[in-house]
Amino acid sequence: MLIGIQRADAGADKKRARYHSSMLDSNMLAHGEKWADIRESYVIFITENDVLGLNKPIYHIDRYISECDYLPFNDGEHIIYVNGAMKGSDTALAKLMSDFFCTEAKDMNYKELSEKVRYFKESEKGVERMFDSLEDMRNEAVSEATIEYAKKMIARGKLTLEEIAEDLGLPLDKVKELAESEPA
Repeated sequence: MLIGIQRADAGADKKRARYHSSMLDSNMLAHGEKWADIRESYVIFITENDVLGLNKPIYHIDRYISECDYLPFNDGEHIIYVNGAMKGSDTALAKLMSDFFCTEAKDMNYKELSEKVRYFKESEKGVERMFDSLEDMRNEAVSEATIEYAKKMIARGKLTLEEIAEDLGLPLDKVKELAESEPA
């Protein structure tokens, strides 16, 4: 399942939802698994505004067979848009949307969510855990970028593999592995 929290209207495009759904599907089965083993997938966009413009709190997008009175296709793909602008009503979803946009745990409607927010924002242990998670994500992004730089440097062929490893702070074995996987 993929849940995207998208505050900017421009980032919640219908084609982006389709793209994310296809990416989930393409990574769901391991080599040799049967198509029948593919699981249901959900792409959920929680948006600040009503990006679909139909004034509904939630939109479930599923596939149908139009020639058969819109019989559900039931292929297991689901796209859901949650309209964050519907915070004003007294429904459970509106209360949850209100909580998503709260900056203070004490102002939240749901105790469980409030406790988690308080833990991650106000307790020393929670803040440290959040910092560690963010640091891990940053390091992963840096690592991926460094690998891409190494591939470009290898392709240019102006430096030795040892120089690339030294310049980028990568193990020489990793640079050699990248060089072997690059097309000649």
